Amino acid sequence: MGFHCEEKDSIHLQPCAACRMLRRRCDSKCVLAPYFPTNEVDKFAGVHRVFGASNVIKMIQMVEETKREDAVKAMVYEATARLRDPVYGSAGAIYQLQKMIEELKAQLESIKTRVSEQKDQLLSIRNNNVNACGHLDQYPFPVNVDPIFDHDHLMVSDPFDFPVEGGGWVFSNMSTPSL
Repeated sequence: MGFHCEEKDSIHLQPCAACRMLRRRCDSKCVLAPYFPTNEVDKFAGVHRVFGASNVIKMIQMVEETKREDAVKAMVYEATARLRDPVYGSAGAIYQLQKMIEELKAQLESIKTRVSEQKDQLLSIRNNNVNACGHLDQYPFPVNVDPIFDHDHLMVSDPFDFPVEGGGWVFSNMSTPSL
């Protein structure tokens, strides 16, 4: 990566965001220029405030040139997180995300339990109705004898999706009748 100072009229060079903020001359050997262009002063300001310019330069120089861009992105993320949450920094964000994952897992288990209970209830109602009528052909309206759920407890067919004879009405998914 080369020197990213932008030229205006080939006489006047604009310094990178770091040199601009630190009010120093930006030359072709500036380590920060490739990662903090002129228009990203706020990005450098946050990194400088948290880590300090000399530490940022040292960290960038310690990393292989191919990985420097990722290192700068990590520093910007860490600095932004630290400025938002001075006590916990990025660890606070990670904790919040882990907490959210646990809550969503508990919610998923609750929903799986409810689905299983409702599946059992539907199968029980269907079996009771079939047993009450004796045979499927005596049942007052068509009965879907195909399994509703597959072996992974995923719904194969919608038990509420059935045609109602007469008048051309079709009730699907308990929605408003369509003509």
